[in-house]
Amino acid sequence: MDKNTIFAIVLSTLVIVGGFTIQAKFFPTTNEPQAQKTVLPSTTTAKSSNTTSVITDQTPVEDIIVSVPTDVSDESLNEETFVIDTKLASIKFTNRGGDIVSYKLKAHTEREEGVEMAEFVTDKNRAFSLLLGDANGTPVDQLFKVKKINEYSIGFYRSFSVKNQDGSTGTFTLVKQYTFLPDDYMFDLQITVDGDSSFQGLQFGQAAYTIKTPPQIGPQWNAKQDKYEYRRFYHLLAGKKKTTTLNAGQTKLVNESVTWAGVGGKYFTLIALPSAPLQSVVYSAISPNADTSASQIFLTRSFINASRNTDSWKFYIGPRTEKYLTKYNTVTNNPWKLSDTKIDMIVESSGILGPLEVVLKWLMEFFYKIIPNWGVSIIILTILMRIVLFPLTKKSSESTLKMQELQPKIQEIQTKYKDNSAKMNEEMAKFYKTAGYNPMSGCLPLLIQFPLIFAMYNLFNNYFEFRGAMFIPGWIPDLSQGDSVMNLPFTVPFLGWTVLRILPVIYVISQLLFGKVTQTPTSSQQNSSMKMMMYGMPIFFFFIFYNAPAGLLIYWTFSNILTLGQQVLINKMMHSKKNKKNSVLKLVK
Repeated sequence: MDKNTIFAIVLSTLVIVGGFTIQAKFFPTTNEPQAQKTVLPSTTTAKSSNTTSVITDQTPVEDIIVSVPTDVSDESLNEETFVIDTKLASIKFTNRGGDIVSYKLKAHTEREEGVEMAEFVTDKNRAFSLLLGDANGTPVDQLFKVKKINEYSIGFYRSFSVKNQDGSTGTFTLVKQYTFLPDDYMFDLQITVDGDSSFQGLQFGQAAYTIKTPPQIGPQWNAKQDKYEYRRFYHLLAGKKKTTTLNAGQTKLVNESVTWAGVGGKYFTLIALPSAPLQSVVYSAISPNADTSASQIFLTRSFINASRNTDSWKFYIGPRTEKYLTKYNTVTNNPWKLSDTKIDMIVESSGILGPLEVVLKWLMEFFYKIIPNWGVSIIILTILMRIVLFPLTKKSSESTLKMQELQPKIQEIQTKYKDNSAKMNEEMAKFYKTAGYNPMSGCLPLLIQFPLIFAMYNLFNNYFEFRGAMFIPGWIPDLSQGDSVMNLPFTVPFLGWTVLRILPVIYVISQLLFGKVTQTPTSSQQNSSMKMMMYGMPIFFFFIFYNAPAGLLIYWTFSNILTLGQQVLINKMMHSKKNKKNSVLKLVK
């Protein structure tokens, strides 16, 4: 490389590192501190003339759903926790509000414990807690009485008084009953409002109550270091999936009656399926402090004008994969007898390339059955794809070599007509026709490959089975995470790297070698730009891919190595063909 190219690469590297530094220092991705009381977008506030922002405790009335002794007064209640264990999850409740404070998935681990799907729960922000009214309403924070109905069901209840629409006072019992199944990721939450003769319904503006999901779903991740993990909001409206991405501190109000709403990360999701008529849904990324991230949903039920009402809410909390989600589309395949929920649409796909991704997934799973190692399955699938694409790669390479032969004449035409672009294009077209060369012949094979490349990228970057899947012990213990050689005794300045990784280095080397083998002769003006692309881009991607999932990097790196081998073979074939052609010409002469 000449000194100008080296200078350009060094300068680009400094710009990249400087960009990360400026972003981390002046535009941090962490959340700004917020007050405990969240003021959300304009829904219906609890300050209307026909609402109340104060609830008061009353003497308990008989509860129909949960039978409990009536001789225990509310004053004698103490805060307690209760646990329900299924085969798939361990759920911890508090009788304060009848809320969930922990929801751990047993089959999926994080730091040697079950993945916590109720992250960052606090005394004032618990999972599946209620607000009377809309998302700005009054929190239900009182102690409830409890009845453990059976091994997988638990009920909480408490009585309150509210102002009716005519100004009188009505009394009602609020009941929350959770029902789980031993081997299903979905549970049922029944909300019952049971009023006495003075109760005229639950209405705060246009809302009755609001359910809050956990402040965040797990697993925990460092947003600064892991750019491949995320949290997004989704809902289904008129059969179409809508996606919402919020920055820290932002909220979004959905004023339409959605079929379901959820929040999803790369591998896990929480989905709410309401049976009650919704008034609105609010997505919130507002966090109470700078050390935590938030992705919380507020589900507001429209007003209730009956003295007694029971709503049944279904919540799915578990893996974000078709394996567990598609069964809720067919009545006979799920224990809740649900049909056509379409909650499997929350799974990330390649869009119109989805069918291609399904085929690739089937092939990879087939290879896994033969050799039960997902890393090996990636390599075998990559080999298969390179074999299938070899004719296209060969066609593209032949076109490139043909271009090399024509380059002297092309440069001559460009120099001769450099001041007349129209004439230059005309002469170039004539020359290509005479030489029997189509400039698009080199690009077309590459364009045909792009759909396959995109589908494989999405598959390897999001495939659930890669989570926790070991490839090489001690080096690549988890294909969903970056490889690890050793933990650094320090944090790399500006970049925040704490682990030494080898796969990104191997990737860069393979990319540099590939660029070297496939480079074509160019003019002196183009030469500098080509060198910058050949040497600078791999270095740029080194920073981008340093913390990439190992499964994705194995695919990219091994694909580069195979393509490099194919290119060497093609070059030899073309060179041999050219020598034979020259030999024939000599004999003719």
